[in-house]
Amino acid sequence: MTQAPLFQQITDFANRANPYPLYEELRKNPVLHEEEGGPYVLSSYWDIEALLHDPRISSDAANLAAAGDDELSGPEATGLPPSFIRLDPPEHDRLRRIANSSFGPPHRPRRIENMRGELGEIVTGLIDGFGDARQIDLVDQFAYPFPVTVICRLLGVPREDEPRFRAWVDPIVAGLDPDARTSAESQRTAQEARLQLGMYLNGLVDQRAREPRDDMLSDLVNSHGPDGAMTTMEVLSTAVLLLIAGHETTVNLITNGMLTLLRHPEFLERLRNDPGLSVKIVEELLRYEPPVQIVPQRTCIADIEVRGVTIPKGSRIWLMLAAGNRDPERFQDPERFDPDREDIQHLGFGSGIHSCFGAPLARLETQIALSELARRLENPRLVADPPPYRQNAVLRGPRHLEIAFDGVRQAV
Repeated sequence: MTQAPLFQQITDFANRANPYPLYEELRKNPVLHEEEGGPYVLSSYWDIEALLHDPRISSDAANLAAAGDDELSGPEATGLPPSFIRLDPPEHDRLRRIANSSFGPPHRPRRIENMRGELGEIVTGLIDGFGDARQIDLVDQFAYPFPVTVICRLLGVPREDEPRFRAWVDPIVAGLDPDARTSAESQRTAQEARLQLGMYLNGLVDQRAREPRDDMLSDLVNSHGPDGAMTTMEVLSTAVLLLIAGHETTVNLITNGMLTLLRHPEFLERLRNDPGLSVKIVEELLRYEPPVQIVPQRTCIADIEVRGVTIPKGSRIWLMLAAGNRDPERFQDPERFDPDREDIQHLGFGSGIHSCFGAPLARLETQIALSELARRLENPRLVADPPPYRQNAVLRGPRHLEIAFDGVRQAV
């Protein structure tokens, strides 16, 4: 039987539980171009980092469509304009600055840090909710409801509406998967879901225009800083992005984190005795098991030479973040999970102008989540390893993570 092309093996769901041997093979040809008209796939840490900062690499959806990826019929091809992560400067910069003004420095320098107590209360409530159970699904009972509750409060979206917006979020996220992008039906479903989610948020935006509250939706609607105001459509596309990105990647980060700690019980024990270790653990997790494995939506707007290979103008580029994070040219003993390593300049949140907008929140959520799980669960252990994974190759993580334990310690 003829072996499938390497990149096809990477996106094949059969390899989702452990793509890392394939990434190792990929790095032997760090600028891979397997088929005419197909993407150039880059897997070296230094090449990825350089291209994430290179203005000749475009994130604009229109350029991607011109390169042959039918992006304008993809998940963002609705009545809503592209979100700012799908734009280039100067529009990207303007919209990101406005959004950031209600999220962090310099306008709200302590907004995230001041949520620490509230985040702890949510985590305590979820773990208390395990009750007398001796086995849980970490995804459904903790890793999903925690960041969803947080982003709902931050944005000002009613938490009780979660079943409604989850029905729209799931197909939008599924539309990011490389396999789904080849399916017209999947893309139509994602488009319709994005439109429906935008219409739902429009009702909340109208409310905040009349009666502002202390939440990000109100700030987005009523922002009138030096960059001007967002249009209603820009507010909606930004709100859709923040609602989805505000929980999807964090679910994976927490779940991958607990899975990794259960596979390395010595660090779980250390974390139980020293919650401060959570900072190093989360950074190493972002290197070792990043929640976003691939950045597939980039286009060359000029010829670019990488390692002697000329990538022509108009070509699509896929940046394999997870492969770069385990590049032995960058990290010593990269296949080893080691929170004590001194140098963890990972690509887990990307880099450059499109680096993860919500990184400070995701870091804090995961630090608190893993610290409390380690402290309160007595003798936790995996029920199945590997666990069942989500279909998505871009946002990679377990769909379920069954954990057994002997009991739950009291909250402090």
